[in-house]
Amino acid sequence: MTSREYKRIQDPTKEILNRYLSEYPVRLGHLAKELGVSIKVSSMSTGVSGQITREDGHYLIRVNRHEARERQRFTIAHELAHFLLHKSVIDSSPDGIKDNVLYRSGEPERIEYEANRLAADIVMPMALVQKVLQEEFDGVVTEATIESLAARFQVSKAAMEIRLSTFAEV
Repeated sequence: MTSREYKRIQDPTKEILNRYLSEYPVRLGHLAKELGVSIKVSSMSTGVSGQITREDGHYLIRVNRHEARERQRFTIAHELAHFLLHKSVIDSSPDGIKDNVLYRSGEPERIEYEANRLAADIVMPMALVQKVLQEEFDGVVTEATIESLAARFQVSKAAMEIRLSTFAEV
């Protein structure tokens, strides 16, 4: 069970993604590097979580150093999703796509929703979440389960709760 955005990704990019989505926590820095995207942790304006731009022919993700690590990981996944789905939008603006704390960039909402869905697939691969849930928690979702899975995947409790809600009653 993956998003329609994940299904839109073409081979060989999907093959690269699949190599990284088989273990947790997903190694986002290595994934970005293999995709040809650099990541820089930066001081950014309050309320800005991340940005992806094309500079000198290369793609660069900036992530706000003042946000929690779990938040930074989701932001990196979100910006990678923009890279995979919305290169033309990135390329058409000198500032690329800059996302605030609500992952709003001024681009159409559809673009942000697509990036959020693909980001969830990247940072919390559904098959892997389901496998761990079944093998280690007998498929039972409790507050403790959510906390444990969030820690393992290095995402916020809120992100994991949303992920689990797509196939289980939380």
